[in-house]
This record gives sequence, structure tokens and C-alpha cells, in this order.
Amino acid sequence: MRSWFYLLAAILFEVVGTTSMKFAAEHAPVLGHLLMYSLIGLSYFFLSLAIKRVPVGVAYALWEGIGIVLITVISVTWLGESISPCKMLGLAVMIAGILLIKSGTRAAHEARGQEVLA
Repeated sequence: MRSWFYLLAAILFEVVGTTSMKFAAEHAPVLGHLLMYSLIGLSYFFLSLAIKRVPVGVAYALWEGIGIVLITVISVTWLGESISPCKMLGLAVMIAGILLIKSGTRAAHEARGQEVLA
């Protein structure tokens, strides 16, 4: 269970770090870049902890997929960027993919548990 918290931390650090790029570009280049690199570094650190128990493909897909969805939501709501119907469809497809990957992992884990019992 701890690995999933590490993955959540990795996602949050990646989202905040990537979002801080805008801050770095517009307001404080030196401080912004230090913040950005630190947060993204922490993201990779927590991702490396997560993959000790979470399959690498699943962890990476969730890290990137959820990160992209959250960054897009933040960029639209707080940074004033626009979202087209095509982007919305892409996000919906990504969310569906994330759910399928997660449910496929759960199904495979349950199937392995039943094999052990048999």
C-alpha cells in the first residue's frame, strides 16, 4: 500500500514541478527553475520508490497519464489556456486508458492469487 502513496507523491510533485515552468518562464527564472528541477527530481525519486512494488508499466502509465490530465486541468483553470473539443476527447480517452490499466492490473493480481490457492 505504501508504494501507491509513493506513486501519488510522484504524480503530485511532477504536476507541481511541471506547472512551475510557467512561473519560471514569466516571473523568476532562477528561482523558478530551481523549484521546477527540485520538484521533478522528487517526482522521479518517489516514482523509483513506487516501482519496488507497483509494476513499472503500470506506475509509469499512471504517473504520466494522471499527470497530463491534472496539468491540463490546471492550465485551463488557473493559467488561462484554452481547451478544444479535441483536447477534451483526448483527455477522456486518457482517463479511460488509466482506468483500464488499473483494472487490468487488479484483475491480473486477483488471478494470480487464485492460482496460488488452487
